[in-house]
Amino acid sequence: MEYHRPVLLQESVEAMAIKQGGVYVDVTFGGGGHSALILSRLTSGKLYGFDQDRDAAEQAARLAGPNFEFVRANFRDLKKYLRLYGVKQVDAVLADLGVSSHQFNVPERGFSTRFDGPLDMRMNPEAGITAKEVLETYSEEQLHRIFGMYGEVKNAKTLARTIVEKRARQPFATISEFKQGISSCTPKGKENKYLAQVFQALRIEVNDEMKALEEMLEQATEVLKPGGRLVVISYHSLEDRLVKNFIAKGRFFGEVEKDLFGNELKPLEAVTRKPIVPSEQELLDNSRSRSAKLRVAVKREKND
Repeated sequence: MEYHRPVLLQESVEAMAIKQGGVYVDVTFGGGGHSALILSRLTSGKLYGFDQDRDAAEQAARLAGPNFEFVRANFRDLKKYLRLYGVKQVDAVLADLGVSSHQFNVPERGFSTRFDGPLDMRMNPEAGITAKEVLETYSEEQLHRIFGMYGEVKNAKTLARTIVEKRARQPFATISEFKQGISSCTPKGKENKYLAQVFQALRIEVNDEMKALEEMLEQATEVLKPGGRLVVISYHSLEDRLVKNFIAKGRFFGEVEKDLFGNELKPLEAVTRKPIVPSEQELLDNSRSRSAKLRVAVKREKND
């Protein structure tokens, strides 16, 4: 089985402006597709690949060599682990924020609406709360918030109330029980899209993805050398908005800060005004690339 076909592979690695002796980080190693291409361009350089998923660790073993170090950790701990390896500055950081197709294709992981399996959804199956625990313990208000905010689910309030009513009678044990339990909220003819939004919201909450993304972006910016590149591929509007705002303003919400002289205090400069999107050919070859957006930024020199 193919592990995962990397999205915007050439475009994202080109955007990193790789030098043979540079230091690079792929904070979302996954199946190692991007990392393999980066490594092929290094001679004396070094690549650090981060991933909290144990399946990714198995994939990483295939790339073992003096230029590569796999770090089994959440990318929100980027700075801490780079410090452990004695790395203070890097030339580029790549993040591909999609859930790998491999994770979707393993029923036990509970990411996919297509299979029955446990309501898990943890990127690191050895830590944190499961989707089942979220559905069992969150209040109606909390559920309403996550489905509205992270899934952009139209009837989030009704959905939250339905879950609370159903679980009082019978807790949800599996994906199919959950889908059955919320069938009254699922619009006819749009089941797949609706369930994808609901599952996305649960996955983001279970893995604290938005907060982790904010922490990673801030840390990546700190470890980049002046002139270094930040390259991020996102797949839904929530992620893309965070990345776009952070590049444009140096913060996730609100306006850019200025110093006493009116100079903007922001660490990054966008390289492309608009996001790079997949080619017609890639869209035909890989349906998962449909919603992908690639944004590229360069770290500003201190005095520019």
